Amino acid sequence: MKYLTKEWYELCQRTGLHFGMRAHKSAYEHDEALYLQLYKKKEKEFISQRREVYDVDPRFMLEQDGAQIVALDKFLNGDQIGEEDTMDYHMSSEERDRIQQLIAAYDARPPFDKMKCKEEFSEIQEWAYKEAFHKLPGELSSRIADMRVFVLGYCTREVLRELKQMSKENEKHMMLVLDEYRQAQQAENIPEHIRSQFGFHDCTVTELTSGKQMVMRLDTRGGFTNNNKVTFDAVDKIIRQDEHIVGSYWIYNELYRTDCGYEVHILFSGEGMSELIIHCADIVVEQE
Repeated sequence: MKYLTKEWYELCQRTGLHFGMRAHKSAYEHDEALYLQLYKKKEKEFISQRREVYDVDPRFMLEQDGAQIVALDKFLNGDQIGEEDTMDYHMSSEERDRIQQLIAAYDARPPFDKMKCKEEFSEIQEWAYKEAFHKLPGELSSRIADMRVFVLGYCTREVLRELKQMSKENEKHMMLVLDEYRQAQQAENIPEHIRSQFGFHDCTVTELTSGKQMVMRLDTRGGFTNNNKVTFDAVDKIIRQDEHIVGSYWIYNELYRTDCGYEVHILFSGEGMSELIIHCADIVVEQE
């Protein structure tokens, strides 16, 4: 990737460092009693939210059949959305059957497990504790009296002010790169039938064959398209093909013209961040 790189993706995750954070007058010092008090409060809120989700009847998903959707790449490119850019989503019989299975499972679900929910909350806090040291600059981390209190959503007024400033700067840089990406892609002489169809954000790669003809199949249930097969014809160079692409989500893509066809860049999210960069003569997008 030239623009929407792994580093850019990680930067996107740092544009809301202050989200959900509140200043607390007692966060200046390490206080075990304060931590336990806040932990119980947040745990109670978490259990309440999980119970609410647990009681959501999946029958509402059937209402998506016939809904109008817009492809994500139209938003990313900043194009004006016209009627031709929208499509009616028609649910496949397989998807309808899957929802019916969810409904059956919902109707037969066991009682809500509060203890399991408490264990999940504890695991989330442990993960967030480790992740906080990765996301925050060391100098800022050193001024947080108790990182456990921080990951529960509380910090000093000064730290909160810095988090807001950092988020603002990161978002500014993120948008700058995104604008450069849009301009670069619009300048490429890509046929409209490829440009408009080559976008599979949040679709899952189910198969990837190698060779002169590289074929990728996708599960599009989480995406914005009914097309589920991409064929890269006459692949003459594989610049990069990371492991664990199959099973990952297609996140972003970039397309460039070459003398003999196209240079394709795709970034995936799954077991790590995987990337595919190839040269091919043609790209065929279709629905099987």
